[in-house]
This record gives sequence, C-alpha cells and structure tokens, in this order.
Amino acid sequence: MGLYLRPTELAVALAALAEQPFTVLAGGTDVFPARVGKPLRGDVLDIGQIEGLRGISECDDHFRVGATTTWSDLTAAPLPNWFDGAKSAAREVGGVQIQNAGTIAGNLCNASPAADGIPALLSLNASVELRSRDHRRVLPLSDFVLGSRRTAREPDEIVTAILVPKPHYPARAGFAKLGTRKYLVISIVMVGAMLEIDHGCVAAARIAVGACSPVAQRLPTLEGRLIGASVARPLSGLIVADDMRWLAPIDDARGTASYRLDAARTMVGRLLDALVRTENPR
Repeated sequence: MGLYLRPTELAVALAALAEQPFTVLAGGTDVFPARVGKPLRGDVLDIGQIEGLRGISECDDHFRVGATTTWSDLTAAPLPNWFDGAKSAAREVGGVQIQNAGTIAGNLCNASPAADGIPALLSLNASVELRSRDHRRVLPLSDFVLGSRRTAREPDEIVTAILVPKPHYPARAGFAKLGTRKYLVISIVMVGAMLEIDHGCVAAARIAVGACSPVAQRLPTLEGRLIGASVARPLSGLIVADDMRWLAPIDDARGTASYRLDAARTMVGRLLDALVRTENPR
C-alpha cells in the first residue's frame, strides 16, 4: 500500500483528492473483502474520522444522513416511521459487526446490483450530496448509481450526505428481501416501497426493486396506477405483468430470470398489502 491519509477535516480530504487519486475508505466493509488475498495497492484516503460526516439531522424539508453514518446508527435513530423500510434494509446488511462498521454512503458507492440499501432509499426519493474542493452538487440517487459498480462520483469528489425529503402527506414505508436463507445472504430480489396517504387514498407511491437489474429500478407504471386507490383494501390486485417491464433480471446461481420476475411481482404485492394494513401513518 502507498500513502495512507486519515484527515479529521473535510477540506483537507478534498484538497488531497484534488491533487491525486485515492481509494476512498469509510467502513471498509466493501473495500477489504474485494481484495482478499491481494495487496491493497495505491493510496488510501480514510474519511472515517472527518468531523461532521456522521449522524442524522432534521432540516425544514428533509433529513440529512451523513456519509459515514453506519447502518447501526440508522437503526437506532429516532426517525419517523416512514423510515421503517430503510431501517429494515439496514438490518439486512450482513451481521451486526458489519452494520456497526459499514456506512450507508459506502453501500451506494459500491453500487452492487444487490446492495440492500438502494431500493429502500430509492423509495424514499433520496438524493446524494457530493463535494469537491471547488463545488457541491446534489444528484437523485437514480442518477448517481449508473450501473453495476459504477456511479457518477468524480475522482475528486466525496459523497458527504444522503438527503431524504419529507413526504407531503402521512406516509408508510417498508422493505422486503428474498434470499436462499433468512440472514447473511445476498439478495435474489429486494423491494422497497413508500405510500403517502391522503383521506384514505394513495396520494403518492414509490416502489423500487433491487437485484433484478444492473441498477435497482422504480416501477413508474404501477406507481401511477396506485394514485387515488383506497387503502381500505389490498393493493396487490392492481399489479399487472407489464409493471415489471422495467426490470432486467439474469440467470445466476441464486435464481433464474423468470423466477426473479415472478418473485418480484409477488413481493411487491405482499409489501403493498402489508403497508395498507399499517396503522397511523405519520
């Protein structure tokens, strides 16, 4: 390994990135396993001790989740119940040791098609804040993750936060995951969903499916069809086969493409029905 920097100030980290390329390290739960049996070559910028990058804060119209906030931090935080889907996803990221070390931003930057955090955050309409020495920009999460292991982050940028807007109406959210066993498993299918409810009807819907495409995908045709639907009855009957056309699953060791499509439709329906049974959205 070459140079190892561990600054405590963001400005120092951004200045270093402006001068030369670094492997940016936070929790290390993706970086190190990807290099088992191989030396960690190149220079490393460890951002884990930068002041102000860890923690969750509430602003007027959104919540700000700092880049080095861990999955355990998210699970323990006192947040509105429309974060329940994100918290459920947090509990699926490896074991407790991984959740204590792994960061939410790191999960996004790793950009695995099976990243547990992405569908839940897509359903929350989250955005990603990036900083370089000379600028700040904010991208919707759907524009940040470009493909398998590819993001829109430039070499001189650091992800500094995930921004989650507050819903306009009382909301309910959830997450579901299918794997070959209950815990510590790579996803076959994941679903994150959020419903905003106004006068007993769906005012807004966001549904995202992961592990069925190079990038987790929203289901816009289904989202549109749900608008105005009563939450006094199950919503699964509104799903049609064409709603899954946004997905592009593959055959692999965990499941066939056709199985994934069928499982995705079933899981979306079950999650939506579970959400309309949820009491007292806020």
